[in-house]
Amino acid sequence: MKRTIITTGDGSKTIHLEEWNEQYHSTHGAIQEAIHVFIKSGLYHVQSMFNPDSIAILEIGFGTGLNTFITFLEAQALQCTINYHGVEAYPVASTEIKQLNYISALKAEATAEVFHKMHTCDWEKETVISENFKLTKRQQFFNQISDKEAFNLIYFDAFGARVQPELWTATIFRKMYDALQNNGVLVTYAAKGSVRRAMLEVGFQIERLPGPPGKREMLRATKIN
Repeated sequence: MKRTIITTGDGSKTIHLEEWNEQYHSTHGAIQEAIHVFIKSGLYHVQSMFNPDSIAILEIGFGTGLNTFITFLEAQALQCTINYHGVEAYPVASTEIKQLNYISALKAEATAEVFHKMHTCDWEKETVISENFKLTKRQQFFNQISDKEAFNLIYFDAFGARVQPELWTATIFRKMYDALQNNGVLVTYAAKGSVRRAMLEVGFQIERLPGPPGKREMLRATKIN
């Protein structure tokens, strides 16, 4: 499948899959989407609701590492310890990573080495990125996830249901539900009715929230036993 690097609406870059006409991030703004969906609606929400000293995060679709890197930057400001697991079946090539401009777009030149380390550290091993941030990259398919009550927050950032509907089913969301601790939260950019119904089927409580630029709504799901 042909892959090209494109510039999104906020100036940050992403990867475009031509055969699917699908991108790793919103064409309206990769960084804007990541901050709105995963940081403001996910990380900030969990922090404000529970004020935990540490947060365990599972990312479904490690991809370019953008969500991971922004979460690292925010963790420094929040003074919160993050244990981050990023799941990715098909890791992005290093040649593509080098073409992305997240460090400059985020004005994060002081932590450029962190972004590099996130992409060069070993898979299937816990890596200490900083004093308050640990990263474990897991190369596996999403249907192979079997964690039980391990996470406070899930970033569900899979490719859209239009191109990979099998990733947005009750079967997958049952795995997400099981992986969360009680009161754990899942956030995603998606808002399709079929996605919401699949979440409801496995027991999630659902909120419709304003979406990032270019999308009217997004979903936040909470596990409440």
